[in-house]
Amino acid sequence: MAVFSCTKITIVLVIAYFSYTFWAIVKLFYPTTCTPLKGPDNCSVPLFNEDTTFELIIYTTTKSLAPKSALNEILHVDALKAHESLQKTVNVSLPVSTLKNGTLFGHVIVQFTNKKSRLLKVSKTTSLTSYLLPKDTVYNLMTGNSSNVSEDVPVTHWHPKLTINLVTEAITLDKREFPWDIYNLFKFARDGDEYYPILYVDEFSVLQRHMETIDKAVPYKELAISYTPISLGRLRLWCQFERSISSLKKLGFSSKDVDEVKGIFVDTNMYLLALTFFVSVFHLLFDFLAFKNDILFWKNRKTMVGLSTTNVLWRCVSSAVVFLYLLDEKTSLLVLVPAGVAAVIEVWKVWRIMKFRIVWNGSIPTLVRDKRTVSEIQTQQYDSQAIKYLSVALIPLVLCGAVYSLVYNTHKSWYSWLIHSSVNGVYAFGFLFMLPQLFLNYQLKTVAHLPWRAFMYKAFNTFIDDVFAFIITMPTAHRVAVFRDDLVFLVYLYQRWLYPVDRKRVNEYGESFDEVKLHKD
Repeated sequence: MAVFSCTKITIVLVIAYFSYTFWAIVKLFYPTTCTPLKGPDNCSVPLFNEDTTFELIIYTTTKSLAPKSALNEILHVDALKAHESLQKTVNVSLPVSTLKNGTLFGHVIVQFTNKKSRLLKVSKTTSLTSYLLPKDTVYNLMTGNSSNVSEDVPVTHWHPKLTINLVTEAITLDKREFPWDIYNLFKFARDGDEYYPILYVDEFSVLQRHMETIDKAVPYKELAISYTPISLGRLRLWCQFERSISSLKKLGFSSKDVDEVKGIFVDTNMYLLALTFFVSVFHLLFDFLAFKNDILFWKNRKTMVGLSTTNVLWRCVSSAVVFLYLLDEKTSLLVLVPAGVAAVIEVWKVWRIMKFRIVWNGSIPTLVRDKRTVSEIQTQQYDSQAIKYLSVALIPLVLCGAVYSLVYNTHKSWYSWLIHSSVNGVYAFGFLFMLPQLFLNYQLKTVAHLPWRAFMYKAFNTFIDDVFAFIITMPTAHRVAVFRDDLVFLVYLYQRWLYPVDRKRVNEYGESFDEVKLHKD
């Protein structure tokens, strides 16, 4: 075995990545503070303390820069303690220009009195509307009735919530080691010797799926206002997330994909988010190792004894259907890309198990299929016997489901109905096509022919997917299908325990243990 194998190098890189990430997060939460020993000229002190009382005022206007006479006050809180939180819902009157596909801005002002009885204030301006394309039109294909109207022109959408954060930690910062990643959020006095409390309007947590289309007939909208004090470290971490998400757009991610990634951070508890990050790295690691070992298994396979051809064909078809379904649903690339890679690998497996190869007669390629051995023919007979009974139950169920969906549900097109009906059959009854492999294992009384190393990596990922099923936005049918794989894998584990290893049987590479040992001697 090579000292520096691909697997070992990958694991070392993952450990190094974890170590660096942990160190970087600790630095975010514990910035360098300034002490009198460093000299007063090197320190920036806060103009407030943790007991300061603030005054919160929020206005709306149709312009980002507007005179005071054009401001419309929607909230005024006189005495707000720094450590207190505030949740309030207000009705915002929409100007005529906003109802006519215009914009609306919110101006947030925080005022307080310092130790010298001076009135100081910090302010931020944020957009309360966005221009988005309306949802796709879906129809009942039998009646022609549509559930919503769609146009290709962006329309004004309302942000239903406004989240305001204020850093109230009175930390004396060292100018020479200042947290430059949030420097733009600071407001200084006296050449940086003093700084105001940091006011942060959280636009990151405003998701497209939460935005509401503005109806011209309704001249007001509800706005849920939330004020929460925040630590300096948490704000820096949040800003890091925001910059990372913004960089996805430069890599070609659509606004919907970016919104799905943002949803992971916004809709998830911070501690669960940390667990999700930890688990997601292992998910990528196991994905890589599973693909690697799966490809090596099929590449080095010399005989197809014990492998269900129907199972492989079904995985190929189902992977392609699932990919087309996720593509039609405009699912996040986090789900779509792995599904596409899996579909390509399944197509290659079909090529291997069917024993196809290309023979060149001069410059003309010819597709040739190699003959099967007696053992492979016996495997095929067991496989056909298993699928014969499954088809009797599967086909009527899929057809009934497709007819029900056509009559009672809405779809964007006939293609969409076909894809949805196919994928529902895959998700609801597709696990039946995993059973022929279990039947073959039962008939042969062995599981030595299965790629167990790849199976174990996929099993770890299956249980990780159980966690992601509740975090990443995906179609409900795809979410339910994740738990289906758990049951099948448990049966595989039971068969592995039931049928002990026979060293005279061939392994996944067509070799027995005794043959390998004799060859080495």
